[in-house]
Amino acid sequence: MKIIMLGAPGAGKGTQAKMIAGKYNIPHISTGDIFRANIKEKTELGLEAKKYMDQGLLVPDELTVKILLDRVAKDDCANGYVLDGFPRTIPQAEVLDEAVSKLNDNIDYAVNVDVKDENIVRRMSGRRACLKCGATYHVEHIPPKKEGICDVCGSELVLRDDDKPETVEKRLKVYHDQTQPLIDYYNKKGILKEVDGSQDMKDVFNAIVTILGE
Repeated sequence: MKIIMLGAPGAGKGTQAKMIAGKYNIPHISTGDIFRANIKEKTELGLEAKKYMDQGLLVPDELTVKILLDRVAKDDCANGYVLDGFPRTIPQAEVLDEAVSKLNDNIDYAVNVDVKDENIVRRMSGRRACLKCGATYHVEHIPPKKEGICDVCGSELVLRDDDKPETVEKRLKVYHDQTQPLIDYYNKKGILKEVDGSQDMKDVFNAIVTILGE
């Protein structure tokens, strides 16, 4: 079973991808993770990608797909995989489709975790982090015992720049401009499945399992 996870930043698609990978015993493949692994191992593809990253440039789609295909060719992907963070644009999706079809294969599902923008802004701007020990909280869902103070080490909690409402809104605009068209793309292919991501995390997961099957 080969699955692509779609959804805006903060929609929770990464969390769901990990849960899917655990249930179906297939790898959760994040493009960020495989870039880092290739660079650390100094593979030919990793060194090529590093040239772009060191200059602050985006890694070209063709190279990203090469690294991705190298990863999905490994034995642990024999029964499928969950892609998280790729594709992000229509050109990337087309390059991926072309590469996968050359292997006489195809993507089975594109699962969109759908959450309204205002819910994402509220969800992310409620996050609080301890910069000292790395513990994370949420003012509504996982509040610390004492407001603004980490339960673990007693340090002050902060709202990260990435989680500030104005930053989240900018990221959402980029998502709608670049990634939202993927929803139409996969819908036309007949493999798009949508779940309401505003539900409790377990309910979202159960809805995905209902789509994918036990």
